[in-house]
Amino acid sequence: MSEKKRTPAEVAVRSVLKKYRKDIWSPFMRGVTMYRLISPGDKIGVCISGGKDSMLLALLMKQLQTHSEVPFECEYIVMDPGYSEPNRRRIEENAARLEIPIRIFETNIFNVSANQTEGSPCYLCARMRRGHLYSFARELGCNKIALGHHFSDVIETTLMGMLWGSQIQGMLPRLKSTNYDGMELIRPMYRVHEDSIIAWARYNDLHFLGCACKMTEAAAVDESASKRREIKALIRRLRDEGNRDIEKNIFNSIHRANVDTLVGYKLHDVEHSFLERFDGEDE
Repeated sequence: MSEKKRTPAEVAVRSVLKKYRKDIWSPFMRGVTMYRLISPGDKIGVCISGGKDSMLLALLMKQLQTHSEVPFECEYIVMDPGYSEPNRRRIEENAARLEIPIRIFETNIFNVSANQTEGSPCYLCARMRRGHLYSFARELGCNKIALGHHFSDVIETTLMGMLWGSQIQGMLPRLKSTNYDGMELIRPMYRVHEDSIIAWARYNDLHFLGCACKMTEAAAVDESASKRREIKALIRRLRDEGNRDIEKNIFNSIHRANVDTLVGYKLHDVEHSFLERFDGEDE
């Protein structure tokens, strides 16, 4: 008797648990456990943008429900901020292929951010997206939302803050919402490398959205000018030139910050100086 042919979703799951177990499933599970991201009784809004990161996150969270001894629920949320018909259709098709039971709600974020006259439309878009996601997740009874930020996002954001923001600032794996009481944001793929996500998508012949903003679709955007792309290139060059641990070192540095050696730091939005400790030693 011939073996039953696996569905695309079964193949995708098997590749996560077998072929990419070391690179995806294990670091995902380590992050969930290490940062205590999930508690019994949680209801988590898994936010899906249509990109590779959030779609893989949804697949991982669905599998975690199957394998975890901790009981929790998930809502797989897709916010349509004004996608073109082909982009929305691709999200729906990928979700169906991976057997992710998505729940779609609509907003007009793209139009609002595109018509603003001051500041960055991308910044406004990101803020509005987050607010709508929190609100919709709360309506569904969720106490947490999960985003698809990964290891590479973490180290790139750290370097961008230093080189362009003149501050040492990390990206936390979980944080409490300041505007929605009782809500948390979690990043379950915090320890998963982007290269592994790309390899998984290619292996399964999956094609996801990049930035689907209408302004991006209509304009010739010079992506090489992107600060994040510059950081990616810098990290890649340093790694290729011999520092094979460059990514791990940057990541570990935000887990081992030595405050005793910092001239200044901020805690709970209050700025402090090393002189506070220095002067106190003479007392």
